[in-house]
Amino acid sequence: MTSRRRSGRHALSLRRHPVRWERQHPTWRQARPGVIAAALKRSQSRPSGNWYVVGATRDVRDDRPLAATVAGHEIVVWRTADGRLAAGPGVCPHLGAPLAEAPVHCGTLVCHWHGLALDGAPFAGWEPVPVHEDGVLVWVRLDAVGGEPPLQAPVVPARPPLTRSVAAVYKGVAFCEPEDVLANRLDPWHGAWFHPYSFVDLTVVRTPDAAGSDEPGDDGFTVDVSFKVAGRLVVPVRAVFTSPEPRTIVMHITEGEGRGSVVETHATPLGTDGRGRPRTAVVEAVVASSERPGFAAARTAAPVLRRLMASTAGRLWRDDLAYAERRWHLRSTGRFPG
Repeated sequence: MTSRRRSGRHALSLRRHPVRWERQHPTWRQARPGVIAAALKRSQSRPSGNWYVVGATRDVRDDRPLAATVAGHEIVVWRTADGRLAAGPGVCPHLGAPLAEAPVHCGTLVCHWHGLALDGAPFAGWEPVPVHEDGVLVWVRLDAVGGEPPLQAPVVPARPPLTRSVAAVYKGVAFCEPEDVLANRLDPWHGAWFHPYSFVDLTVVRTPDAAGSDEPGDDGFTVDVSFKVAGRLVVPVRAVFTSPEPRTIVMHITEGEGRGSVVETHATPLGTDGRGRPRTAVVEAVVASSERPGFAAARTAAPVLRRLMASTAGRLWRDDLAYAERRWHLRSTGRFPG
């Protein structure tokens, strides 16, 4: 385990002598494959309770369901007349019509083929599945898919109060498995090399012990990094990456501007395509908070901030999903190093 303290962080800093990309200190010696693989293995052993993220709470509209696929199973989620969420198979029990295309009327999901109506209760072989909303994301529990002992609720990371935050959700899809997404996030050393448009001055100051820890909060990577704002203007922070369950990576900002903010990366298996390639959805929730007095005023522009936050996440994931796909390809052909 390595540890180092950085003091004197400021909300904004001006880099006087920017280091050119090619003159950065190489990080490949520190990014030991064994450390990353061991952290991933410990992550995969933690319980999920068979819960899967299927989208954002904002995606559940009044007039149509949120449609998703988890490991080849079609799922629909909608809000009933009393405001609670209902979820179940996306296949109509009558003649197999796609319930993803069914409108919602007064809290009832009405199949557009023959008018069969579902209110969320079991009906004609259609069985609901447990569903949970945490204020930002929607989860469904599929015990037949997960095969684990079920939990009453998903493992939701600690977040700042939503009443004093701005939350945005990005969703992307790649040809890989969830572990390839997590492995990417368990390699913080690539940040300033692979994403120089967003990160500079990145140093991993703490890694887990070789044996790791059974507690996710004690089994993390601590990183000092500066986020680029504009030109030479940066925001230095300290962040900790942990994996509380097999399909989730969380970055908590523990020091610096936005202390308490979190970035949650959830990987949900979708199933395989016609060529047998696995597809995985990445649902990333960014919950931003700040102690600055002006942040309360900035929250009045939340719709604009959400679009900006989702766009920033999307730019990063366009690169990272390409790497996750390559990692899966190398693994599936027996050519992945190690």
